[in-house]
Amino acid sequence: MTSSLIRGRPRHSKARIRVRVAHAAIGVTVGAGWLILPMMTTGAGDTVPAAPAVSGAAAVSGAAAVSDAPAISDDPAISGDPVTTAGTAQKGGTSAIDLVLPLVVVGAAGALAGYGYLRRTRRARSRTTPGLVSGAPPVPTPAESERQARAALVLADDCVRGSEEELPYVADLFGETEIEPFRHAVRAAKTELSAAFAIWRRYEEGLPRNEGARRQTLATVVGRCAEAGRRLDAEAERLDRLRGLGEDGEDREGVVAALAVAERRFRDLTRRTAAAQGTAVSLHDRYGPSAADPVTGYAEQARDRLMFATWQLNGARRDMDSGAQRAAFRQLRSAEGAIAQAGVLVRGVERLAAQLREAADLVPAALTGAEAEIATARKGNAPPSMTAGELNARLAHVDGVLAAVREELTTGPYDPLDALRRIARAVERLEVDRSGVLEAAALLVARSSVGEAEDFVSVHRGAVGAEARALLAEATRVLDGTTALPASTELSLHPSDGRDAEADALARQARDLAERDVRTHGNPYLEADTRTPGTTGAVLGGILLPGPLHPGTPPSFGGPATRTRHAGPDF
Repeated sequence: MTSSLIRGRPRHSKARIRVRVAHAAIGVTVGAGWLILPMMTTGAGDTVPAAPAVSGAAAVSGAAAVSDAPAISDDPAISGDPVTTAGTAQKGGTSAIDLVLPLVVVGAAGALAGYGYLRRTRRARSRTTPGLVSGAPPVPTPAESERQARAALVLADDCVRGSEEELPYVADLFGETEIEPFRHAVRAAKTELSAAFAIWRRYEEGLPRNEGARRQTLATVVGRCAEAGRRLDAEAERLDRLRGLGEDGEDREGVVAALAVAERRFRDLTRRTAAAQGTAVSLHDRYGPSAADPVTGYAEQARDRLMFATWQLNGARRDMDSGAQRAAFRQLRSAEGAIAQAGVLVRGVERLAAQLREAADLVPAALTGAEAEIATARKGNAPPSMTAGELNARLAHVDGVLAAVREELTTGPYDPLDALRRIARAVERLEVDRSGVLEAAALLVARSSVGEAEDFVSVHRGAVGAEARALLAEATRVLDGTTALPASTELSLHPSDGRDAEADALARQARDLAERDVRTHGNPYLEADTRTPGTTGAVLGGILLPGPLHPGTPPSFGGPATRTRHAGPDF
């Protein structure tokens, strides 16, 4: 099999190499000949050639001239006889110039050849065009490899989330049985992505420590993300055929039916969004600002998404009336994404309200359970490794936490979820077996934190980076019990109940990082199409893809190779 490097080499490159070799051979031959030739043409026995014969008149006049001239010394060195001097020089062998000049030329030629070789080698190492001379591509730096891994994680996570958002609309049309292959593809992609995030987390913690192993770890992350994308890409065409978007892309009935489903969901969410606005206000008044903070502004963002969906649905109807089914489907996909995110925002408000009510009902029981744990610890059932002084200090801390919670219950308003979190963590420091009510309190708090972080990332994925997503994925794995706790943890956790507290801490950290990413990201879409309300929020939420390649394109089910297949007027 011909390697890609050989296939990418221009056809005339071999001819150029042969010409260079011929030039080098000719240069060596000329230099060697120049060095040897003087030795071959002169020798010790060579004689000076005789003077040519002259006529009689010339001889007589020459004799007269000689007789009138002054006497000349017999010493050749003094007389300066040119004939004798030339003969002496030739009899002595080759001159110094004849020997030195060829050596200088050959040395200069060698220097030029070496310079040319070094220049070609450096150029080949840095070249990125198909005409590579180097046998291997340049090795990326660790910083470049990390950037590639982060980008791969974000892209794969976006593909999974976007694909998952589309499936409920397809299920409404064709039923769960028909979409099971696509749900299976999403589950497989999630498995690959979860493994990639887990590997990335270990990398961030400094493992492995060997530089070569760390490079291989980053390559594994990129490979896992690519496999997640391939799982989705493999089913993209099949989903298009199911939705009536095959090669002809002209199934009018399929698009009309999908529009009806989207409009029904839109009407339901419009009603629920108005109710969510009132719910958010009541949460603020009843439980205080800190309790309602996780969903502050969610009702407004949901209305923004629905406003964007309204324009897209109306545009899809107009395109259908004009016979542009493909353009209509593109606007339909934008509306589906906006409606799905409005649903996430509204459900976030509704879920938090239910969890706060459950937590408020659980706080008195949690206080009673904590007091029972304190009594158990005071009877000497604390771990043997804990000294009496440490035990008394921790008991005093628990007493203070319980007293503060009781005061909040009487004075109000207070955050029930935060109260349960403080009670559970204070009792954990005693390192005794927790009662069932405290286990339930810790699980409720962890689920609430993970759900809040998941909602925030989902509706702001256009700005959230890899670090926040990796922490969220780790929190989900810990909560589900699919991973062990890290060897070093900031909390002193009991083996039986550490997962809930760890998942809660990871999810809260993920939410903080995601909010920081959004603040840093700002609003880079000032040049977005202002004729369509909600466009900025749609790009921020990943409903529309930014950038020069596919501006305003809604992502569809699929991986990196297929999710933008509906881009452009003719997709």
